[in-house]
Amino acid sequence: MLTATDTEYLSFIASKARAAEPAGFDCDPAWLPAAMKGHQHEVALWALKLGRAAAFLERGLGKTLVSLGWGGAVARHTGRPVLYLCPLAVGPQTVREAAKFGVPGVALAASQGDVTGPGVWVTNYQKLHKFDPAAFGGVILGESSILKNFTGRTKRDLCAAFAATPFRLCETATPAPNDHMELGNHSEFLGVMPANEMLTRWFINDLAHAGEYRLKGHAAADYWRWVASWACCLSKPSDLGYDDAGYDLPPLRVFEHVVKGDLSAADALVNNQKLSASRMHAEMRKTAADRAAEVARLVAAEPDRAWLIWCNTDYEADALVAVVPGCVEVRGSHKDAVKEDRLTGFSEGRYLKLASKPSLCGHGMNWQHCSRMAFMGLSYSWEQYHQALGRCWRYGQTEEVHAHVVCAETELEVLADIKRKQADAERMRSAMVGAVREAWRGEHRGRTLVTSYDATRVAGDGWELRLGDSCQEVKAVPDDSVDFTIFSPPFSNLYIYSDSAFDMGNAAGDEEFFAHFRFLIPELLRVTVPGRLCAVHCKDLPLYRNRDDASGLQDFPAEISKAFTAAGWIFHSRVTIWKCPVTERERTNSHGLLHQTVMGDSTRVRQGMADYLLVFRKNPPDGTKSAKPVARPKGFEDWPGDPDLDPRANPLHPSKFARKPGRKPRQVEVAGEAVDLTPSVNIWQRLADPVWFHVDQREVLNNYKEGTGDRDDKHICPLQLGVVREAVYLWTNPGDLVFSPFAGVGSEGYESLKLGRRFLGIELKKSYLDVAAANLTRAAKIAKRDAAPNLFTGLE
Repeated sequence: MLTATDTEYLSFIASKARAAEPAGFDCDPAWLPAAMKGHQHEVALWALKLGRAAAFLERGLGKTLVSLGWGGAVARHTGRPVLYLCPLAVGPQTVREAAKFGVPGVALAASQGDVTGPGVWVTNYQKLHKFDPAAFGGVILGESSILKNFTGRTKRDLCAAFAATPFRLCETATPAPNDHMELGNHSEFLGVMPANEMLTRWFINDLAHAGEYRLKGHAAADYWRWVASWACCLSKPSDLGYDDAGYDLPPLRVFEHVVKGDLSAADALVNNQKLSASRMHAEMRKTAADRAAEVARLVAAEPDRAWLIWCNTDYEADALVAVVPGCVEVRGSHKDAVKEDRLTGFSEGRYLKLASKPSLCGHGMNWQHCSRMAFMGLSYSWEQYHQALGRCWRYGQTEEVHAHVVCAETELEVLADIKRKQADAERMRSAMVGAVREAWRGEHRGRTLVTSYDATRVAGDGWELRLGDSCQEVKAVPDDSVDFTIFSPPFSNLYIYSDSAFDMGNAAGDEEFFAHFRFLIPELLRVTVPGRLCAVHCKDLPLYRNRDDASGLQDFPAEISKAFTAAGWIFHSRVTIWKCPVTERERTNSHGLLHQTVMGDSTRVRQGMADYLLVFRKNPPDGTKSAKPVARPKGFEDWPGDPDLDPRANPLHPSKFARKPGRKPRQVEVAGEAVDLTPSVNIWQRLADPVWFHVDQREVLNNYKEGTGDRDDKHICPLQLGVVREAVYLWTNPGDLVFSPFAGVGSEGYESLKLGRRFLGIELKKSYLDVAAANLTRAAKIAKRDAAPNLFTGLE
């Protein structure tokens, strides 16, 4: 029968799965435009019920009509106006489309004074400061993928301006799914989850690329289905089960034209290196005239067609306009009226040839009347290239589209980079659209963390392992039965080994991690013999500027200590385990551990991160002596560590200020036997050190990698065997029961069995438990072999 605590725990587990909660209304389908097709109708109704949603519809699938229908329904439901923000010149196009599809109540507005009542009011982002966000019942971000192109301040301003707006919609073509911060910005604007929390929950710092994050392997399915709970990503109507008729893209042919510029011998070194931004522009400036001439030749071959020509810089545009007759340009320095006239004129056919930058005109414009375009060079931005192609190559285009990429020899590396990103984006987009398809087929459930497991047990000579959730499986352990507990918890969201909600590492952050951990800590206290100990292996955790707003360290051990003492444990002691900072630098490439940082700014230099063993005691009945003492009448008779570091034979200590090992005999009588305690005192001094310098970081179970899977982002980090060995030796008796609620591959049990103790472990992941069982079987055989008498036993 479930107790109140059990019910509370299972409710907590269920809450760990994240999904956007509906905050809208069930709209009368008759409120939506009659011109809507099936997939558009369903997306609009879903977004209205959710209240705050994103419609990532591939170009030409009708996201503008979805937005207009959504905005009109919100205005009708709230009786308040809806603000539709979009890029420059897209506003007039949006109003024209509203008239085309028979959507009433849509008009342009240049400022708040133009807003005269409910309806959908269209303006551009540059005029946002002229409006009062509080006056609107809903807001639409048209071509919202430009969020990632905004400065951090502008993005924050948008989020702050509409934080209290009850209805919010983002619409754009399917965003670049390999740019996860773009999705994070959308989530933050919609009020679903802050971008930093998204990073913390599903991403891991990519040590191979400083400042970047990658999706954790076990988090992928849960992440994409979380996205699908607030975003609809469609590549074609059939993604939602509708007919694709009329949504066939025409062929796209990309032609590459390489300009062989007259490069000097002095440039050879630069030309053979990967181009930095400054070097790339220097090289592009040299070949601008030649590239413009090649574009002019292409245009002249089809002079009666509409041509869209993309440039990266003003000097390229200048070179182009000079050689392409009748070409008009749109650049950032032009007044809004000039920009709108030229963009609208190109749409209406008044201008046949238009030149601009993808950053200016690569979003929002629908130019299916044009099937010829040229790129006068490329940048490293795949997103800009992709969006620029989409102005013409989109659903509704009736002709084969020709895209000519004109670049110099020095830009071939950029072209290769764009092709690589294109392939990566297609794979990622397929995953995102697939997640949406599965979520919609499941009635938009979106909650996907595993919330069940099959509990099993495996046992051997002196040991037992239980597969399952430690918070639940520990309840079967009797009161006051465990003599010593030692473990390394799943550091708060630092590593992720499974897709189980029972995995404490699957936490949104410290608050959720410790909320989970606090279900276990009182149980550990319950099962422990009064006066006995629990040792927790942990360390400080790194903070990252992009995720945590500052680079530094988090005092994770202090939070563990607070959680244990709050549950009734007594803080007993702390062991600092020395770690080599050079090894840490090689593994993490942390700027704080780089010697070159000394030469730049020594205030950024930090120390390496030690490990800690935090030791807690269950208060004994009389407050002093354990109910089951660990007594050594003759003192320490063995050194458990590296024989070369045995303090009985080796007087060296890392600190010159340490007391030297004693040499004068300290004779005592124990049960009628004379005993010299000097060797024991020397061992005690080393074990009592607040810093254990003698632990070998490399001494771990060699087969630990066998427990990892292809979705594990890091190899499991087992406890160093020396830490376990010395802690078990110091704080337990032979035959005692040692317990680990996070057994991993069995490091704690391996050393416990070799020392003649018994072991009980709980492990959530089957592959780890299998490796642990093999390790414990081996350790039990070693212990049996070492305990067996031999030919010389008893002889002196």
